[in-house]
Amino acid sequence: MKIGIVTFPGSLDDVDAQRAVRLAGGEPVALWHGDHDLKGVDAVILPGGFSYGDYLRCGAIARFAPVMTEVVTAAQGGMPVLGICNGFQILCESHLLPGALIRNDHRTFVCRDQVLVVENPDTAWTSDYAEGQRITIPLKNGEGGFIADEPTLDRLEGEGQVVFRYVGSNPNGSLRDIAGITNERGNVVGLMPHPEHAVEDLCGPGTDGLAFFTSAVRQLTSV
Repeated sequence: MKIGIVTFPGSLDDVDAQRAVRLAGGEPVALWHGDHDLKGVDAVILPGGFSYGDYLRCGAIARFAPVMTEVVTAAQGGMPVLGICNGFQILCESHLLPGALIRNDHRTFVCRDQVLVVENPDTAWTSDYAEGQRITIPLKNGEGGFIADEPTLDRLEGEGQVVFRYVGSNPNGSLRDIAGITNERGNVVGLMPHPEHAVEDLCGPGTDGLAFFTSAVRQLTSV
């Protein structure tokens, strides 16, 4: 299965995401922010970094990149899309996911291995996890506080769209300890922690992140 990884000016983790896809048995395909097509991929990953220097707001310029027109259309048609950190910000700016990400409440950059609890294993990117499973994933962000109005938060909770929560001390002030969410259809997922940095025992805190990518490969293979 071909999984496209978009590189924006300022992307940092695109090559890491490509490696994670390869380790999961998929075929990574490099996509450029200026592309006007998705090169026949079956899924898309928007990686972490500082797209367009994070000017205006994180992800605010990236949402207008030519490739995002194609990503939005494909996501609305059911294609699996994963946004990691800056990618999560881009998904919110593109209105593929509700809410927004703001500066951490302690006003400092956070970088640590973070424990998460899996709330929803029924998305395109989490089917290889179990509900209630605890995983450890690296977290690194300066603007990772997830916010939304109360009706939106209640809807996310009520419809099972909260995918991950932080366990222990909240690292960035995200409301209701939310670390990741999905759309109603379950094909679009965004989260602040970096699963692509937890796919090998040699590097990072272990391999808890690999299931993001095996989940997508397995689902695409079974279609």
